[in-house]
Amino acid sequence: MSFTEGSYEKALIALFENLGYQHQYGPNIERDYYVPFYEEQLIESLTTINYGKPRPAIDEAISKLKDIEIGSLPQRNELFMDYLQHGIEVSFFDGKEQRNDIIYLIDYNDKNIKRNDFKVINQWTFVENSEKRADIILFVNGLPLVVIELKSPSREETNVSEAYLQLRNYMKEIPSLFVYNVFCVMSDMACSKAGTITSNEDRYMEWKTKDGKYESSQFIDYDTFFEGIFIKERFIDIIKNFICFSKEESGAAKILAAYHQYFAVKKAVERTKKATQGDGKIGVFWHTQGSGKSLSMVFYAHLLQDELSQPTIVVITDRNDLDDQLYTQFSKCQQFLRQIPIQAKSREDLKSLLAGREANGIIFTTMQKFEESDEPLSLRRNIVVMTDEAHRGQYGFEEKVNEETGKISIGTARIIHNSLPNASFIGFTGTPISTKDRDTTEVFGDYIDIYDMTQAVSDGATCPVYYESRVINLNLDKDTLKAIDDEYEILASEGATEEQIEKSKKQMSHLEEILGAPATIDSLCKDIINHYEENRQFELTGKAMIVAYSRPIAMSIYHRILELRPNWTDKVKVVMTGSNKDPEEWHDIIGNKQYKKELAKKFKDNNDPMKIAIVVDMWLTGFDVPSLATMYVYKPMSGHNLMQAIARVNRVFNDKAGGLVVDYIGIAKALKQAMHDYTVRDQKRFGNPDIKKTALIKFQEKLEVCRDIFHGFDYSNFQSGTDNDRAQIIKGGVNFLMDSNKNDKMQLFQKESSLLHSSITLCRSLLNEQQRYEAAFFETVRILLSRMTGKGKVSKKEINARIGELIKQSVKSEGVINLFPDVKAEFSIFDAAFLEEISKMKEKNIAIELLKKLLAERVTIYQKTNLVQAEKFSDLLNRALSNYLKGLLTNEEVIQELLKLAAEISESENQGNELGLTAEEKSFYDALTKPRAVQDIYTNEQLVAMTKELTDALRKNRTIDWQKKESARAGMRRMIKRLLKKYKYPPEEAENALETVIHQCEQWTDNDSDNYNSLLNETRKYDFHNETYPPMAADERVEYYTPKNNNKNTLL
Repeated sequence: MSFTEGSYEKALIALFENLGYQHQYGPNIERDYYVPFYEEQLIESLTTINYGKPRPAIDEAISKLKDIEIGSLPQRNELFMDYLQHGIEVSFFDGKEQRNDIIYLIDYNDKNIKRNDFKVINQWTFVENSEKRADIILFVNGLPLVVIELKSPSREETNVSEAYLQLRNYMKEIPSLFVYNVFCVMSDMACSKAGTITSNEDRYMEWKTKDGKYESSQFIDYDTFFEGIFIKERFIDIIKNFICFSKEESGAAKILAAYHQYFAVKKAVERTKKATQGDGKIGVFWHTQGSGKSLSMVFYAHLLQDELSQPTIVVITDRNDLDDQLYTQFSKCQQFLRQIPIQAKSREDLKSLLAGREANGIIFTTMQKFEESDEPLSLRRNIVVMTDEAHRGQYGFEEKVNEETGKISIGTARIIHNSLPNASFIGFTGTPISTKDRDTTEVFGDYIDIYDMTQAVSDGATCPVYYESRVINLNLDKDTLKAIDDEYEILASEGATEEQIEKSKKQMSHLEEILGAPATIDSLCKDIINHYEENRQFELTGKAMIVAYSRPIAMSIYHRILELRPNWTDKVKVVMTGSNKDPEEWHDIIGNKQYKKELAKKFKDNNDPMKIAIVVDMWLTGFDVPSLATMYVYKPMSGHNLMQAIARVNRVFNDKAGGLVVDYIGIAKALKQAMHDYTVRDQKRFGNPDIKKTALIKFQEKLEVCRDIFHGFDYSNFQSGTDNDRAQIIKGGVNFLMDSNKNDKMQLFQKESSLLHSSITLCRSLLNEQQRYEAAFFETVRILLSRMTGKGKVSKKEINARIGELIKQSVKSEGVINLFPDVKAEFSIFDAAFLEEISKMKEKNIAIELLKKLLAERVTIYQKTNLVQAEKFSDLLNRALSNYLKGLLTNEEVIQELLKLAAEISESENQGNELGLTAEEKSFYDALTKPRAVQDIYTNEQLVAMTKELTDALRKNRTIDWQKKESARAGMRRMIKRLLKKYKYPPEEAENALETVIHQCEQWTDNDSDNYNSLLNETRKYDFHNETYPPMAADERVEYYTPKNNNKNTLL
């Protein structure tokens, strides 16, 4: 007996019972199915946790909960979250006067945790646009806060992605249930992830620890996930303090803290409590770039207000654009923070903002607003200073003397400390503190929490970054290379004063002339264009960034690119600061502050024609474009500046294999040096990200494996042949692997060719023409196999995109590859011309697979609409394929058997029309006429009359969850028995007919009776139209009904 979805559901219910949740079975709860929450429990719980508050106040709160009806689903959910986290303000009449109060939905006090009611309820039905039943819902005080969608651990054809799609479908069909949702969970036991109603699938995250001390690396560790989140105290804490809405231009995004954010913020708050009573050194919070550091700062600031009794928070950055970015993120979350962040305009403004309050406030400023002064800005102790990127060179603590002038300059860190002598300091950083940097530790103390690159990539919080050197393509001479090396020495010099660095810069001014020379810029731009067009423009959304050495060089690159590609005016833009001294012609290109905001918006829009941003300093820190996958570097950088910059391409996006940094300036050595301060496992895994030593080696290895699998099949003409030749070779390749004797090879190929695809996205530029064509052949075969066998959930859209990409990138095809040139764009499985076309196919293995796929899909539809026909056709299909696999039928014979089955299905569907029966009525007609003897007793007119009366009676007696309630099932059975008796149905067949009819009725759970015909009609047409070449029919791997052992068996 297999471990089914039902088995997994029971295992999770037992887990929740062990955590102290009370289990109830949804269909046994008497309630209104049109109300999403458990109203009886809600009233009882609110009375308990709002002890002493009058019933009219409770009723008013419940009324407000029911009236969340205006706006989009995220807008309605945001209002509910505000009620949930902060309580509902109510106004009511107490018999004497109108009063105001707050009714709380949860008691968040740890000491009162038992006053809340925690329930785990399975099979909870809710009716809105349609009737749906969720697998498991977690209720707190009667509110359905977490929807858990499960998929079977033992069914190969389904996975956790199916659970995500199911949740999205629920949000459309029963949106009001999700108004009261905190977050959702999808799990197939192998993989368990949580996300919110606005999360894309790639933003659903695992929870890898139960206590924050140990990160589980076990597979199928579902209990760590559920116990890690849903221990009662932690679950309540997450609801109150670790879920917020961020107001984006595209709409509000609901954010659930990841496990690394939750535990690190909790640690930081505990350290803050101690530091405010001690030396003021809270510590350094190192979470690798791209893992949500800015949001961690928001969660920290929020939690601090409760834990420290309204402290004033001062957020310091070292640049105006960083100040704006961080301030903007906090402003987007101001509802969650319960206060409006303020930007200090000057030192005096900062002073007045601090002096004008004794508590609260989130004030943003830059370190430049601190200057030497004998007078402190504030002496208060309840000030917490949050410093972003807490290890830049200008944070010096020690005094430095200018050798030429003798002037003493005091380090900025010392100035800030003197200005806020009693404050506590915490540093947030995306890169580690240099071992040579004593100042940072002196200011902030030791690390609070480390979330390194290895863990972030493992968790799917970030992507790995790879490196490709193309310095050689610029043909730079030795003197230039020496000048560049000297520049790196200056950048790496520890403890240099600004004057020393400035002096060195002047000495290096000739580097600007060398790198900006027209011939060098020409070589650079030609190579970037070639690399981009050949390898990167079809990678994800085609977004790329060029990092220029200086502002003049950025403009030179921009002009030269447009000379080479005049039609790229919308595609390429320059993003950099402007100056009054700039040449007049620069102004229109650079624009003002508002124009830069518009460019940022366009670059973040995946569908916008702006694909390439040329930058100098702007956008290299704190600017996130998840789909950005390519960075061309023409600027010496080192240390944390380098690591911050290249992290622009490490954001997670769809199936991004990694970010690619293309180097024209020799950053390899600086990259290795920067890695010295990272964790040992980071150094081991990412210390040498050169694609020649990583992705290329992986590609070559997987290419050899794929070649071995195709030993015996000649595809050598794929590169030199015509489009028609290629189509035939692709067909032949698919047919070759679909031989019934090569099943193991086909499975191995699907796995290995998938890894081949991941590696080629990074190293395509290093491949020769033959390798690119070979890879294109293997990738196309892989996609079509996925389509044919149903393994690997590949949508039509994805197939179109991927094959289009292959043809554009690798084959350079001018024509259209068409696998089925004679088949019209839209066809029916029962179209005689289509069936004849398949019977004539030379590739018999493909013909068999295609027919099997289409017929199996049809049987799956019958399983939902007509169980008798499903049983019959499933049996015929199984028998034919079983005989084929045993060698009892040849390819030609099994094709004829499958074509005969298609004809029988067509005839069965036409019979319903001839009898004047709907699809639903036909299903009950088939149930009643299943015994041959019955058809001899009655005329067709009598059978039709009996069928229509039965269908009508069943409709009238149907109630929500009837099939889950014994009393309702018993009533339905009595009604069917009476009707069969009325028509003198043969007694010896009556019991079987009763069971078949009841079983058929159960399909009403997911199929409204009005939708029976549309369900069948929807699937009759298959769209083979494709702008490159067509996908192979049915979308998903299918299963169908085998009644003898009452189990579901799969063909595929």
